[in-house]
Amino acid sequence: MPLALYALTAGAFGIGVTEFVIMGLLIDVSKDLGVSISAAGLLISGYALGVVIGAPILGAISGKWSKKTLLMALMVVFTIGNLACALAPDYWTLMAARVLTAFAHASFFGVGSVVATSLVAPNKKASAIAIMFTGLTVANILGVPFGTWLGQAYGWRSTFWAVTLIGIVALAVIALLVPKDKASDAQEEGSQGVAAVLGRRSVILGLLTTVLSWVGVFAGFTYIAPILTEITGFSAAAVSPILLVFGGGLVVGNLFGGWLADRHLMPTIIGSLIALSVVLLAMTATIHQPVLAVISIALFGAAAFATVAPLQMWVLAKAEGAGQGLASSFNIAAFNLGNAIGAWLGGAVIDHGPGLGGVTFIAGLVPIAALAVALIAIRLDRKEGLREARLSPAE
Repeated sequence: MPLALYALTAGAFGIGVTEFVIMGLLIDVSKDLGVSISAAGLLISGYALGVVIGAPILGAISGKWSKKTLLMALMVVFTIGNLACALAPDYWTLMAARVLTAFAHASFFGVGSVVATSLVAPNKKASAIAIMFTGLTVANILGVPFGTWLGQAYGWRSTFWAVTLIGIVALAVIALLVPKDKASDAQEEGSQGVAAVLGRRSVILGLLTTVLSWVGVFAGFTYIAPILTEITGFSAAAVSPILLVFGGGLVVGNLFGGWLADRHLMPTIIGSLIALSVVLLAMTATIHQPVLAVISIALFGAAAFATVAPLQMWVLAKAEGAGQGLASSFNIAAFNLGNAIGAWLGGAVIDHGPGLGGVTFIAGLVPIAALAVALIAIRLDRKEGLREARLSPAE
């Protein structure tokens, strides 16, 4: 794989750390800024909101920029945003800085996916996307635990100083390694393109599939710690090592899903959604036995990230020409919208029944809805293909 692909991975690593590390620093932030833990938790929701609204805004503003220029600009936004987090004097300034940082998220992964696929042969496009997303999985395995330790040992601001440094390094390697666009590659759609991309039925169905699949993922993942301690019976100290097992599953599932998608895209999407549903439904029983629970956590991570590269590749395939960057960015926003809805759904299950023990069961039902949408999309595509074949003149 070309070195430029690993430059994108570096950027993905930094973004992954800044998105998730706040979860381990909520107590430190709440004490330092004098807010409740629940208010500090809204910094997670604020970031997710910034990802969702940042995709169309930046898509409209940066329509004619070259992809390399846009990637570098996004890393500048990311770096400035994290610097503002490190210097934030109060809660609302920190919230604003988090939202600003999140604006770079969807567009970086969206445009980065397009650039990644342009760097490799056609039969390795999904694998290239998976390698870029490896930065996100490594961030969960190594970056977030280290960032949490750093923040707890030297103050939460030190973590954001460290991520600011990562942003500077990522900007430098992107500037050095990512090739310049050809003139024809820089004709990305602007504000009119946003409406055009979202007006395509196949793209909308792809985005809906992404949202639903990750509602299931985050309905389960958000509450994995209380599930492990209150139902399985693990100590609080055991949660972090078990989450490392989850992270290992993320890496394996991500790379394997990309490899499969390069060979059979739609069967991989269908198979990964079925696997995700089966694993979550099975966890309703396995979380009561420690060994089975750990195995299930690893399988959960693998099944979750096995969907990422195929879903991203599907939306890219359904978008046409200059619309690919926009569609790809919207799909990253769709992942994050699923994250936010999933966390709410899991909380609703806990608060209003059937309770903590039923979270994984309800979570496992949602990917079935995603599977139904994917199957509908396949059927509609087949009908459209047959209609076009009938209408085309015989050769």
